[in-house]
Amino acid sequence: MLVGLSKEDRRVWLLIGSVALIAILFLPFSQFVLDVRYDYTLRTVAIGGSLLGVVSGVLGCFAVLRQESLMGDALSHAALPGVAIAFLLFGRELGFLLIGAFVASWIGVHFIRTVTNTTRIKQDTAMGVVLATWFAAGIALLAYIQARPDASQAGLDTFIFGQAAAIVENDVRLIAGVGAVAFVLLALFWKEFKLITFDAEFAGANGFRVNVFSMLLSTLIVVAIVLGLQLAGVILMVGMLIAPGIAARQWTNKLTQMVILAAVFGAFAGGTGAIISAVDTDVPTGPMIIVVAFLLVLLSIGFAPGRGLVWSLLRQRGDRRRFAAQTVLNDLFHYAYDHGSLDTAVPQTFLLGVSGNVTNLGLAQLLRQGYVQQLGDSWQLTTEGADVAARQAQNALLWDLYRQYNDALNLPLIAEDRQQDIRQLLPETAVAQLEQKLGEGLR
Repeated sequence: MLVGLSKEDRRVWLLIGSVALIAILFLPFSQFVLDVRYDYTLRTVAIGGSLLGVVSGVLGCFAVLRQESLMGDALSHAALPGVAIAFLLFGRELGFLLIGAFVASWIGVHFIRTVTNTTRIKQDTAMGVVLATWFAAGIALLAYIQARPDASQAGLDTFIFGQAAAIVENDVRLIAGVGAVAFVLLALFWKEFKLITFDAEFAGANGFRVNVFSMLLSTLIVVAIVLGLQLAGVILMVGMLIAPGIAARQWTNKLTQMVILAAVFGAFAGGTGAIISAVDTDVPTGPMIIVVAFLLVLLSIGFAPGRGLVWSLLRQRGDRRRFAAQTVLNDLFHYAYDHGSLDTAVPQTFLLGVSGNVTNLGLAQLLRQGYVQQLGDSWQLTTEGADVAARQAQNALLWDLYRQYNDALNLPLIAEDRQQDIRQLLPETAVAQLEQKLGEGLR
């Protein structure tokens, strides 16, 4: 199945399969090792958390790519006054509370877009205003509601931090149904969403209604936030929204793979976090889900090939070794060449004086490669080392000539990178012209 795919594609699909396998194996592990009992409540919360993770992970990818992560934070906080107003108008009916949250968050989106498009206020400032103002209004309304002589308001403040144990099957069906509708819209307008995410100006120049699609995409993000209020609350929901997308972004440069991987990460965080919280009744479910999602982010930032910190450190270490080896090899070659023979032994004191701190690192690397041999306190190029050093010196001269004559000889434009062999970057005819100039200079 993976035959014919690129190395990066195979890596991503293997990762998706591995995460799914770990999730499957975690079920018997939690039962027999952690002694978790899968009762009705835990099954409902775990399934609801997984579904929410899928929805928020997919839609959160666009917030991450559009650099609107703060938008998710602002809109999740903006939902609180909507919950309070809906309670005052309709009571504790969950459907009305979620509709109120949706309306308040959507008004927040519209406010941010309007302020950004009609004033000089930047988007991050507008989002900060919405986050602080809407949330403050929600807290004030909750305080007013709590002061009323009415027992029905008890537990309403759980929307701030979430209360996963209150989820029932109807809530799970709601998440699944609304999430399915959101995915259908995402599929129908996939091209438009993709275009406005990566190049909104190009989309506008080609007749796409950027503001309309941007508002629709923001509305879908609001939907994901509202669905997660009961599970994670207005404060933590932003973590559920952006963490899977951030983790997935480290592994791939393709949007389709990123969306699928974010869905898998979100489902894993939602389900696993819920199960882990069942080990101890004092561990809240919502925060544990965010902790698992954050651990996925840490692992991705640390170990994702190409982008991960570990791979970056290894790459930097390899670059230092390669640079030190090239520097010392160049010094060895020029010293021996100036003294009439490439067999000339070069004193280590000379290399230390010329190359400085990189000398020992470079010599160790060259010795492992078989390019030098030690003769007491001196170093001598091997036959292979002399050939490599000669090619390296000639490559440096050709780069100098390319910089000097590329306009006069009408040579193709290439990015100057002296670590690369210029013969591999230029056509043979262009290399021949440079070598002719090199021959003329040597005569």
